[in-house]
Amino acid sequence: MSRPYKIPQSVLVVIHTPALEVLLIRRADAQEHWQSVTGSKDTEAEDLRDTAVREVFEETGIACGAGLVDWQLENVYAIWPQWLHRYAPGVRHNTEHLFSLAVPAGTPVRLHAREHTAFQWLPWQAAADACFSPSNAEAILMLPRFAARA
Repeated sequence: MSRPYKIPQSVLVVIHTPALEVLLIRRADAQEHWQSVTGSKDTEAEDLRDTAVREVFEETGIACGAGLVDWQLENVYAIWPQWLHRYAPGVRHNTEHLFSLAVPAGTPVRLHAREHTAFQWLPWQAAADACFSPSNAEAILMLPRFAARA
């Protein structure tokens, strides 16, 4: 059975401690790519907050609580050519909605082995430098401002 096309609406969730150490996870399909939690909506009707909660749990085993913050920001970017086949013909751009999740230092991480092979906690500036995605790095650089509001 073929998989349905991905919906070009996704979330990016910057997971961080109170000291602004950021969780990065390494993609299984691109070992040089470190990133925050990302994922697409499962259905058009799925609420973006529900997408964020689901993706965080699926990718890290972390249950979202009150620390999940919707930044009310989005990025629109061209889908990388190697991943265009996952989307309907003619779909070339994705809209990514930004969230952050504050967790206590030492929060255990349980990776979904098919998607990610390693994780690391880095100070926010180092995490931004380590990200392969410019929009992910930019979100991490905005983290101190959003964390202060929460």
